[in-house]
Amino acid sequence: MLDVLTNIRVLDLLDIGIVAFIIYRIILLIKGTRAVQMLLGLAVILMVYVASRVGDLHTLNWFLSNFLSSIILVIVVIFQNDIRRALMHVGRNPFFAGLTDLEESEVIAELVKASLAMANRRIGALLVIERETGLKDILNVGTQIDAKVTSEVITSIFLPGSPIHDGALIVQQGRLKQAGCFLPLSDRTDISKSLGTRHRAAIGLTEIVDAVAIVVSEETGKISVVVNGGITRDLDATSLKKVLKRLLEPRKTKKKG
Repeated sequence: MLDVLTNIRVLDLLDIGIVAFIIYRIILLIKGTRAVQMLLGLAVILMVYVASRVGDLHTLNWFLSNFLSSIILVIVVIFQNDIRRALMHVGRNPFFAGLTDLEESEVIAELVKASLAMANRRIGALLVIERETGLKDILNVGTQIDAKVTSEVITSIFLPGSPIHDGALIVQQGRLKQAGCFLPLSDRTDISKSLGTRHRAAIGLTEIVDAVAIVVSEETGKISVVVNGGITRDLDATSLKKVLKRLLEPRKTKKKG
C-alpha cells in the first residue's frame, strides 16, 4: 500500500482532479433533466449485459455487445441537446454582469410586476431571460430593441394590438434586447396537452440552453417559469420573485452559504 502511494506523481493527482471535476460538472448539468432517466436506462442495459455474460445467454449477449459497441454514437444522439448546452457553457455570460445589487433587484421586480399585470388581464406572454449561455445563434428572427426593463414597456409589447406580441421577448444583460422572436418548439410527447405553443417554445429553448423563461397563459392567466426543460406552474407574485432571485442571482446564494 505504501509503495503504491509513494509512486503517485503530482501529475497523477492532477489527472484525477480534472476527471473528478468534469464528472462533477456533468452531474450538475444533467441534474433535474431527462438525461438522468436516460443514464439510468443505459445503466440498466449495462447490468443486463453483464448478467448475460455471467449467465451464458449468448443471443442476448450478442445483441447487447453490438449495441454497446456503438455506445459513443448512441450517447451523442441521445444527449445531443445536453452536449450542446455543455459546450455553449464554455463562454460564460452572467445575466447580471455589470449591474449593481439595486439594479438587479429592480429588474426582477419589474419582471414580476409585468407578469402579474399581464396575468390579471389575460395577456399571453413569453419572456426569455438569458443567463450564461448566449442566445445569438438561436434567435434568427426578431425585432432589435434596447430598452430598460420596465413593466410598462413589457406589457405594451405583448398587448394584442402590438405587431410583435406573438413572439418571445428577450432580456439580456439586464435590458430588453429583442422582441417578436420565434423559438424552437419541444418535440417531447410527455408535455401536457393543456400547455400551448408558448409553453412548448419555452420548454424547447430551455432544453438546449440555460435560459429562464416566464410564460403567462392567455387562456388561464397563470404564470409559469421554465428552466432546463422543466416547468413550474401557477406562480403568484411572491413565489415568482423567489424563483427568479434563486435562478438569476446565484452569486448571492453562494455568498450566504
